[in-house]
Amino acid sequence: MTTQVTLPLWAFLLILLFAAVTFASHFLFPSVRWFFRRRMERAVKKLNERLERPIQPFKLLRRQDMIQRLVYDPEITQAIVDHAKEEGVREDVAFERARRYAREIVPSFSAWAYFSFAIRAARFLSNALYRVRMVHQDAGLTEVDPEATVVFVMNHRSNMDYVLVTYLAADRSALSYAVGEWARVWPLSRLIRAMGAYFIRRRSRNDLYRKVLAKYVQQATGAGVTQAVFPEGGLSLDGSLAEAKVGILKYILEGAEAANRDVVFVPVALNYDRVLEDTILLRAQAKGERKFRARISVVFRAILRQLWLRVTGRFHKFGYAAVSFGEPLVLSEVANGAVDPESLSRAIMGRISSAVPVLPVPLIATILLRDGPMSRGALEIAFSAALEELEDAQLHLPRNNRDYAVEVGLRNLIERKIVVEDGPRLIIPDRKRTLAEFYANSIKHLM
Repeated sequence: MTTQVTLPLWAFLLILLFAAVTFASHFLFPSVRWFFRRRMERAVKKLNERLERPIQPFKLLRRQDMIQRLVYDPEITQAIVDHAKEEGVREDVAFERARRYAREIVPSFSAWAYFSFAIRAARFLSNALYRVRMVHQDAGLTEVDPEATVVFVMNHRSNMDYVLVTYLAADRSALSYAVGEWARVWPLSRLIRAMGAYFIRRRSRNDLYRKVLAKYVQQATGAGVTQAVFPEGGLSLDGSLAEAKVGILKYILEGAEAANRDVVFVPVALNYDRVLEDTILLRAQAKGERKFRARISVVFRAILRQLWLRVTGRFHKFGYAAVSFGEPLVLSEVANGAVDPESLSRAIMGRISSAVPVLPVPLIATILLRDGPMSRGALEIAFSAALEELEDAQLHLPRNNRDYAVEVGLRNLIERKIVVEDGPRLIIPDRKRTLAEFYANSIKHLM
């Protein structure tokens, strides 16, 4: 036992390294994780005291635990067996596919990333680009059952929707977004997962994938996680409201029924004087396909141009961005909760459509497209008449002044050459007509 052993220095250092790693993994790391976990729990407890809807324990589970809970669910286990039979593969291969789908879907929510970084970044970006306005906020949400699951349902105008609603709903709760495949790009995907979002393959026909996705949404709904979904499924290509897809809504209803939990759907309507992706969306509309080829070089050029305009003092914000919260729809109050996804989706889209904010640019575009070229004086008269027609709509009139509203709306349109001055007349050139229609379409259902 006392015999001396001579080792080369490299072997001694290697043994020392393994000993240090073993000590850290068995003693140090668990203690450090426990210390930070306790600090996080205390921080979340304080945070929940000021939130309208507290962060649910399900949302704070470790990501690996959520994945295990998902893939070992009895329904997923049966789906794995069925998939293996249908595809002619071994069950362990099908199980690994299900695990891969679960890893792709399940978020890794970080309260620090959401409330310390994401909300501040969302506030900065929203106010840097737009004049942000809350047009209407329904007070009904404060009166609903605190145990109910809240789902924010929104029209999808721009990828800025995520940013804007995260900022404006900061005092209500931490939202768990259903995010499309566009965001599955590193390192953006890591940040989005840390904010609690879960990814969706919108066009997947794989039964096993859809079963895993459905079960995750059902578990989150049953646990009371506050969610934010876009019933239309994707960005509007022509600016109009689209019919709702029932997939996610169906999963939410199934999760609520299984957990015997009520659901409150909060309609959120958004509108912009300028949509950042408008020309990209219109090109996709013209091609008849949802493939948005926004090259990174184009994005950088746009950013550099805006920075140059700021440096030279010629930068104007992109007009107004407005959000309107509509009247909540409580599932238990709709036919005693016995409602099919199709009728529910129609009811939700009806409330969203009636809450869409009316802004200067869409209204001026509507008037010029409908009535043709006119002078500024005639436009102001037509604008006043339209305001009377829209008296029941969620209207935002800047500074509560008609003339100022016409001025800021025209400036935005003229800067982008959507409207040009031909002597005393204001006209929309043929080459810009489709772009003008894109903005007019956002409120055409209200006119």
